[in-house]
Amino acid sequence: MQTVQDAAGLRATIRGWRSQGHTIGFVPTMGNLHAGHHSLVKLARARTDRVVASIFVNPTQFGPNEDFERYPRTLTQDQAGLAESGCDLLFAPDVTTLYPYGAAGSVSLHVPEITDTLEGAHRPGHFDGVATVVCKLFNLAQPDIAIFGQKDLQQLKVIERMVRDLSLPVKVMGAPTQRAEDGLALSSRNQYLSETERVEAAQIYQTLQQMRDLTAKGHARKVVEQAAASKLERAGFVPDYVVIRRMDDLSEPAENEREGLVALVAARLGTTRLIDNLPFD
Repeated sequence: MQTVQDAAGLRATIRGWRSQGHTIGFVPTMGNLHAGHHSLVKLARARTDRVVASIFVNPTQFGPNEDFERYPRTLTQDQAGLAESGCDLLFAPDVTTLYPYGAAGSVSLHVPEITDTLEGAHRPGHFDGVATVVCKLFNLAQPDIAIFGQKDLQQLKVIERMVRDLSLPVKVMGAPTQRAEDGLALSSRNQYLSETERVEAAQIYQTLQQMRDLTAKGHARKVVEQAAASKLERAGFVPDYVVIRRMDDLSEPAENEREGLVALVAARLGTTRLIDNLPFD
């Protein structure tokens, strides 16, 4: 696997692949990779001729009280995992490559409506940073397919809308959430949990399953949401939101809707904020 840090090196490699008629899959990440990220690379490997991954801890998607500085940087470990998963090229730029005028002086993208709720309401400006950096990375890598995990469902929906609105020639694919044996969604933030918290964290997935099952039985959405939030609070969580939304655009469903829904949770356990979701099949 080749690693490049500059835009010229990335584009030169991709230009060579294009001249040979290769299709390109892209997996953007912030590093500190785990099996969930590796599954995205393997999916890209199965769908395209060449796979590019990026590692960039994006400063514009972190709020003033969030964990940008302590976000783990594990490049050597990540390189080994990417190579083993079938990645052909790692793009690992520094901040000046993606933000030549500095993060504060950067052009910023705003995707309206879908960014005003859930994560967008609790993390103002977060999705502006996500949309901006992903658009920059798409312009640099020019992939045919880009793959994102469905654990960050709202992020996926924001990127899908951005791509459609800006007519970007990229097919965005969502990949199923990868979970530990007890159901906890794999996340780089899981490492911040204490041993006791790690055991308790599995209750998020159990709660999502209960929300799905109670909705299928005909219980009112608000009742299901309130019961789920109370369950998590009793277990020591501090929820930001525990909701049922439409899967396609994350809008609030009508009370009688039972299809095309998804349950979403964001909650703090100790000092760690965890998010997860479960589509209703």
